[in-house]
Amino acid sequence: MILLQSHSRFLLQTLLNRIQNLEKCIELDHHWVEFDDVRYHVQVSMKNPHILLLSLSLPTPPLETVFVGGLPFGAIEAIKAAYGVIVQILDPPRDGFNLTLKLNLSKLPQDEDQRHTLLVKIASVREVVLGAPLRVILKHLASRTVAPDIDQFVALVHRPNESFFLVPQAEKVTVVFPMRFKDSIDTVLATSFLQEFMESRRTAGLSNAPPCLWSKTPPLELKGVTDDELSANAGFVTFVILPRHVEGRKLDRTVWNLSTFHAYVNYHVKCSEGFMHSRMRRRVESLIQALNCAKPDQEKTKKTPQTRSFKRLNLKDSRTNSSS
Repeated sequence: MILLQSHSRFLLQTLLNRIQNLEKCIELDHHWVEFDDVRYHVQVSMKNPHILLLSLSLPTPPLETVFVGGLPFGAIEAIKAAYGVIVQILDPPRDGFNLTLKLNLSKLPQDEDQRHTLLVKIASVREVVLGAPLRVILKHLASRTVAPDIDQFVALVHRPNESFFLVPQAEKVTVVFPMRFKDSIDTVLATSFLQEFMESRRTAGLSNAPPCLWSKTPPLELKGVTDDELSANAGFVTFVILPRHVEGRKLDRTVWNLSTFHAYVNYHVKCSEGFMHSRMRRRVESLIQALNCAKPDQEKTKKTPQTRSFKRLNLKDSRTNSSS
């Protein structure tokens, strides 16, 4: 299994290239889109080469999610805690984006390791923003409390117009993912993958992993959620997060893995589909090769016309043959 990286590789490479060529005053204007419809925009002008503007557009939230000022709740506090004085939040953000950050590259640490660590953190802005509500809830789970002003059901956006649900409690947090796929083949593969995913949890090496369940129908924890919000053609996946899963450095990994779980499943479904297609192509090629070998060699079996010769007989020879 391959886990997705929390930082944007293109954004990190852009930041590293900018730091190396800071004195050249090169103008930058990059747009790109990553999985789950998260859009980025990086801009640097020649007038202010030390100032970099980073804009982020999040997936379209469904109605059941809670956004504050165009961002998930707790996102502003998470940005300030992660980046400090190096990053300034521009209000309002640029048109078409949920967030615009102003980075002062001259304030980066001089130590190379510290600078690289901070740049990786900046490249992980997606995790910081989208994972902020989940981080707030799981931090309270670590202290075995429930965050104040939190509803019984918390819906968090993770894909365009799609959300997953949290049921926070003092001793555990139940996370439920309605799994939706547009393609019928992807739905079949995802269903099989999720069933195996649940079975693999029972192996001895994964005894400390969060309990995982898969079902075709919504779990009882989401009894009060409307049917429209729980539409899923590949079933429901439920994780039970315990305090031991969010202790210390485990918190960051848990937040990222839960925030990108659907993308993780979709990635492996597409890889499985591509693998089966390649196997099918190789099988067809081997069958065609076997058929070609079974064809008879036309050059060897080609019939050559039989040449016939005759001898002209004279009258004397014909009489001799007839008398004999």
